[in-house]
Amino acid sequence: MKLSQGINVERLQQRIMALGEIGKTQSGGVTRRALSSEDKQGHQLVIGWMQELGMNVRYDHFGNLIGRLEGNLPDMTPVIIGSHIDSVKNGGKFDGVIGVLGGIEVAQTLCEEGFSHTRPLEIIAFCEEEGSRFNDGLFGSRGVAGKLNEADLLKKDEQGITRLEALQNFSNQIQPKNMEQSVLKKGDVHAYLEMHIEQGPYLEAEELPIAVVTDIAGPHWMTITLDGEAGHAGTVPMHLRKDPVPAASEIILFIERLCNMPDAKETVGTVGILEAVPGGSNIIPAKVRFTLDLRDIDLNRREDLFKRIVNKIQEVCKKRGVDWNIEEGMRIPPVSCSHRITSLLLKAMEDIGLPSKKMVSGAGHDAMLMTEVTDVGMIFVRCKKGISHQPEEWADAGDIAKGTETLLAAAKVLLNE
Repeated sequence: MKLSQGINVERLQQRIMALGEIGKTQSGGVTRRALSSEDKQGHQLVIGWMQELGMNVRYDHFGNLIGRLEGNLPDMTPVIIGSHIDSVKNGGKFDGVIGVLGGIEVAQTLCEEGFSHTRPLEIIAFCEEEGSRFNDGLFGSRGVAGKLNEADLLKKDEQGITRLEALQNFSNQIQPKNMEQSVLKKGDVHAYLEMHIEQGPYLEAEELPIAVVTDIAGPHWMTITLDGEAGHAGTVPMHLRKDPVPAASEIILFIERLCNMPDAKETVGTVGILEAVPGGSNIIPAKVRFTLDLRDIDLNRREDLFKRIVNKIQEVCKKRGVDWNIEEGMRIPPVSCSHRITSLLLKAMEDIGLPSKKMVSGAGHDAMLMTEVTDVGMIFVRCKKGISHQPEEWADAGDIAKGTETLLAAAKVLLNE
């Protein structure tokens, strides 16, 4: 079956399922962490599909895989369609993947139709979007935006392998010492498009297959450590304790209340890791460590909430005789997608008979960093029950095809601008 614009639904679905076999887990999920042997196998499969349709394929020095379909004027700046194919541990088949394979389907359809375009088209699979190996995401897109430093290369995985070593072992084309050569500047790219599963329940609730993203929330990651005083659970009276667990509990509940305020509808705060040290059932902990992922599409509001959280930490810790420390992690401002490209995508949706729906993204994506380089447009595809990063993650082939058809229509305009 083909859609009106020529998208081959079966081919696209077969490729998604084939890539989902690489790193497949017993529960039906996917573990394909960045720069691993499974990631390498996935790249080889994608490279094969790119080369079948005549794309020139290369790696940049951040480990981003790039396939290029030349235009009639190769010196013009390219239109890029991209996402990622790395996964979290025991994640799903669709996260990131539909953006890369949808981009390849767009390129293949252009070739099959004999579509004449002046600008080159590039399809990119960014390196380590998920951050599940070296514990910080968006590596490849941060790289092209010029936002990496030596510390990013020296981060280690659980086996003590540095990212630098992993990059060097992945392909001899990747030379991290030459990373500056792969940084993109304003004017190097004509436009960037990305398609991704929604990873939330909104589109399913609205009974819509796709929507166009207008804004992407910016994440502020941190690790908060509270240092108390260890003791025997049976011999230290309650009023003499310096217990960091109740302190952490107060702070975490405050964060929940803060992010539930009526004027903070787009604000979310998540404590994903919570650890008590030394961790004995009959020991008052000496230390509590927890992470906080704070996100918002309004940077001023996010920064104000962060200040209020810090003030609360100071207040609680002073009251309980506990010391505190905040280790800063990734801190990316929220971004808005290009109004021009958003309008182009909405028009493409209307042309194929779909409601022109807009929405915001609470999750971070490579598109966030590409706004540093060029105009960006993004499409969300409905996913079942909003489930993502789990084996149950699912998006229907027809919905993905509608998103890809919208990408194709927009790409045809952009490639001849």
